[in-house]
Amino acid sequence: MASPWRLLAAGLLALLVSGCQSLPNPVGDADQDTDPALGLEQHSSWLEGEDLDSDSEQFADVWERMRAGYQLQDYIEVNPRIEQQRLWFVSNPSFIEKSSQRGSPYIFYIVEQLEKNNMPQELALLPMIESAYNPLAYSRAHAVGLWQFIPSTGRHFKLKQTNWYDGRRDITASTRAALTYLQYLHDMFNGDWLLALASYNAGEGTVSRAIERNQKLGLPTDYWNLPLPKETRDYVPKLLALSQVVASPEAYGVKLAEIANQPYFERVAFDHRLQLNRLEDMAEIDEGELARLNPAFKQGVTFDGPKHLLVPTDKAELLQASLALLKPEEQLNWQQYKVRSGDSLHSIANRYHVSVNSLKDLNGLKSNHLRIGQALNIPVPPGFKPNQPLHQVTQTASSSRQYRVRQGDNLWSIAKAQRVSVNELKRWNNLPGNALKVGQVLRLQGGQVAVVTNSSAGKPTQYRVRQGDSLYLIAKRHKVQLAQLQRWNPQASKALKPGQVLTLYLR
Repeated sequence: MASPWRLLAAGLLALLVSGCQSLPNPVGDADQDTDPALGLEQHSSWLEGEDLDSDSEQFADVWERMRAGYQLQDYIEVNPRIEQQRLWFVSNPSFIEKSSQRGSPYIFYIVEQLEKNNMPQELALLPMIESAYNPLAYSRAHAVGLWQFIPSTGRHFKLKQTNWYDGRRDITASTRAALTYLQYLHDMFNGDWLLALASYNAGEGTVSRAIERNQKLGLPTDYWNLPLPKETRDYVPKLLALSQVVASPEAYGVKLAEIANQPYFERVAFDHRLQLNRLEDMAEIDEGELARLNPAFKQGVTFDGPKHLLVPTDKAELLQASLALLKPEEQLNWQQYKVRSGDSLHSIANRYHVSVNSLKDLNGLKSNHLRIGQALNIPVPPGFKPNQPLHQVTQTASSSRQYRVRQGDNLWSIAKAQRVSVNELKRWNNLPGNALKVGQVLRLQGGQVAVVTNSSAGKPTQYRVRQGDSLYLIAKRHKVQLAQLQRWNPQASKALKPGQVLTLYLR
């Protein structure tokens, strides 16, 4: 005869299953691009409540604060599945160490959001399992970001996805979406966080069907006894084991990154379309830091996304002041160009003074092939009118012509003047490298020779970068716009090195 405790447990399990069966249609497996369940809207605003009173300042660092908010430790008993995962972490301490360092700008924010909503602080470690705290992580199932949202689930949570911006990579937006989803799953499975976590990994449809199967067979329907995919069977033990290691890192020989119990970043509102690397120059922010905090701007341009940036707290005030002083002509505009018959990426790039690679990156092009009527997005300074014809004399050339190299010429300047690509010049003349000799004769094939007599671009001038130079200082010194200097030298947009040669078009 079954004991009273066994009968009580069976009754509770039956209630759990009946509750699951009455829920909205379940999501498909997490590795399938399916529409998420209905009914999430009721959770969509719960994260936006007022801050809760907290004694958070008492903690020495964010890890101590996280440990104080653990809620899942009662699930941990002598369990071989947890032991196996803990052994892996202890055998690979560098994984935790590197992941915690990578996540150091984001962890305080996640811990704070969990605390505001009384959710288990163990969930702050979930991005370490999902993506190793890499907001650029991309899976075979097309899941993206810290929290690994697939496209359809991201769209359901209003995480915008375009060629310019992907909200799944947005640190704050994706975190809010993930916590909303996790809270929904927690409510769906009657307050069972282990079933909620399993559903986050495999999809609530997979977990609900596993519960129903076990119920029909008279088997236990708790997480540990469900027939789930191997990845999901390891997923929850992995998180629980990781939480144990983080609880006592010294005991396991692991060194966590030092993370202060204070905000790493704050929001700065803007109303401009600007390049992140230019904003870094304006606010004296370390190179690449804005991209690390704002990885959702896929092309490094504040376009097609929210009107705010995450900025290191110690630089926010300076950036706000710099943006307030920004002149209209210093802002970056965008034009759309429709491909016409005879156009090529090289000719369009020359017309707008940008590089072919920049055009391809900005428009998500995987090849040089263009279609007539295709729309291309191109960055231009205010007032720039590329569709106005240049003042030039054009002479028709024969199918084969020649050009004699002069002092100061290089392959790029010759290709630009002759409306051809550098690769074409090298191919036509069997050039293994970029070196040219004065007097050397180059073969040109077909097309037209454009002799510019009054180009609005000005005369090309070379400038050698000196110690202490920045793009902003060079632009100011030569009285050109920073956006122009960046367009003329796209290869120099990331960093400058003494001795590097830049091209300027000075009138």
